[in-house]
Amino acid sequence: MSRVYVLMLLLFNGLGQALAADAVQGEVEQQVLNMPAVLMFLIFVAATLMITYWAAKRTRSASDYYAAGGGITGFQNGLAIAGDYMSAASFLGISGLVYLSGYDGLIYSIGFLIGWPLILFLIAERLRNLGRYTFADVASYRLAQLPIRTLSALGALAVVALYLIAQMVGAGKLIQILFGLPYEFAVIIVGVLMMLYVTFGGMIATTWVQIIKAVLLLSGASFIALMVLSHVNFDFNALFEQAIAVHEKGEQIMGPGGLVSDPVSAISLGVALIFGTAGLPHILMRFFTVADAKQARRSVFFATGFIGYFYILTFVIGFGAIVLVSTNPDFFNSEGLLRGGNNMAAIHLSQAVGGDIFLGFISAVAFATILAVVSGLTLAGASAISHDLYASVIKKGNADSRDEISVSRIATLVLGVVAIVLGILFERQNVAFMVGLAFAIAASANFPILILSMYWSRLTTRGALIGGFAGLATAIVLVVLGPIVWVDILGHAEAVFPYKYPALFSVVTAFVLIWLFSVTDNSERGEKERALFEHQFIRSQTGIGAHGATKH
Repeated sequence: MSRVYVLMLLLFNGLGQALAADAVQGEVEQQVLNMPAVLMFLIFVAATLMITYWAAKRTRSASDYYAAGGGITGFQNGLAIAGDYMSAASFLGISGLVYLSGYDGLIYSIGFLIGWPLILFLIAERLRNLGRYTFADVASYRLAQLPIRTLSALGALAVVALYLIAQMVGAGKLIQILFGLPYEFAVIIVGVLMMLYVTFGGMIATTWVQIIKAVLLLSGASFIALMVLSHVNFDFNALFEQAIAVHEKGEQIMGPGGLVSDPVSAISLGVALIFGTAGLPHILMRFFTVADAKQARRSVFFATGFIGYFYILTFVIGFGAIVLVSTNPDFFNSEGLLRGGNNMAAIHLSQAVGGDIFLGFISAVAFATILAVVSGLTLAGASAISHDLYASVIKKGNADSRDEISVSRIATLVLGVVAIVLGILFERQNVAFMVGLAFAIAASANFPILILSMYWSRLTTRGALIGGFAGLATAIVLVVLGPIVWVDILGHAEAVFPYKYPALFSVVTAFVLIWLFSVTDNSERGEKERALFEHQFIRSQTGIGAHGATKH
């Protein structure tokens, strides 16, 4: 097999993974058709299409379509959130980082995990009590509907669009090397299935696709980790000692410090990972699928447990790959490089511990995870268009629920077609910056307005608008002027903005300007908005007046 450079970061469900690898540096060679993987994936598709048919018969109202009728339990929603958050490339990318750098690879998984306590203690309960379908419901609760919903919808759509392009490109690259299918064929499959799930099944189908995917991914990763540990008699010290003995970096793999070069980058990366997670529209939307605030808290509790367990597994898998993959010449090409690149370490390890059949299973699971992630993203994007822009801005809250659902389904089809077309057009482009930009936007435009609208009584529409747009613009401009776009893509010798991670600067800009233009807002509307905070606070704490579940 010739040398292949695969950019798994295109699938990454977070900034850290996106910036942890280099760009595609050459052609991705289509591999021999992997029939076990194709058959297992077809079984998954058949099962999820049956679920979509079942969900379509139960999707009768806007509440059913957007929020599964509020009838998802905390445990089920925790699994679904984990399924939405744990992408295939989280599994492949972080384990690949550990394979490459050892202990240092955990810097990203810790960053992703630490954002969840913030959601648990500060956001989940109030979000559920104040909102109905999207986080814009909360941001605009006591502020002017038209401008705040427009800003929130634009922020949500920006995150969704950037993610979808990266996911579609990554899907094609992944399927070429795992399944042996053509790139365009893989992109079209993902897009069509995504449209079917969301258009007909809404949140009910999307939730169960995510739950099934989470169970499959956790089961497969658990099996790999158990087989690795059984190889060393469940002795972690033995695993680490063997890894040190065979790794080219030796004892350096047990120490941190190689992936983030300076304090500013480290802090900025942390800001993006923590606040970006709390501003992702497809994650926030999941808290409206449960019956009440108690179940919302339970959702985060279970999701944190599943995600934390998952990242522990990637650590074991990464060191297992050092021991079992790096010492096996069958997994290397004629140039002495790991086939498919370092991010394929977990895939090769699955073959080493489970043979071709288990390799097919893990490959199918990797593709299934893409479908779960893009389904959640598409539903969040369609909801921003139909609920925030159409029903609340254009119709000023007077839209018929059937018309609103119809608009959402049309938006889903449009988003699906656009994602397929852009996925094919961007096949040979470096889209690494898109995922990083998506996290920066979520942290800079979505999170500040959301958190301040719930906790700060002096917030006004003027402050939220100016600060929110400033955070959005700053994140975009700094990414363009930074090393990833300005140097790697545009080919300039030196970046105007020296740091890869802009979140520290864009988030501070957003918070400072929101504060400044709110405290200096002495308008009559600003005073009314401040006066409404007490009513909002009571509802956020008690849930009195919050919407309930329509099915259980």
